[in-house]
Amino acid sequence: MLGDRALVQAVLDNYASAAIPEQEKALFAFLSKVIAHSEQICQADIDIAKAAGWSDEALYDAITVCALFKFYNTWIDATGVHDMPVSAYEMSGKRIAANGYAAEQ
Repeated sequence: MLGDRALVQAVLDNYASAAIPEQEKALFAFLSKVIAHSEQICQADIDIAKAAGWSDEALYDAITVCALFKFYNTWIDATGVHDMPVSAYEMSGKRIAANGYAAEQ
């Protein structure tokens, strides 16, 4: 999806109908439940994601990222921290795409 804004938008609009691999759709379906109903995640949900090719480690990482962003969003909403302008997100995205998440030295 890197560099394909239309594909990213299609996934954001409706991952189920986006032109992405079935494996990714299975992960997004799992994560949708994690985000909306984390207390209802059961072994069957894990089994479906694993049958699509996701490992325990990948699911753990995905759950952790979702949980952290949910925390960050709650914290930002509750404290009144202002969002960055679109240009800052674009600049950050370009930096991350070029250099990854490692700090520049």
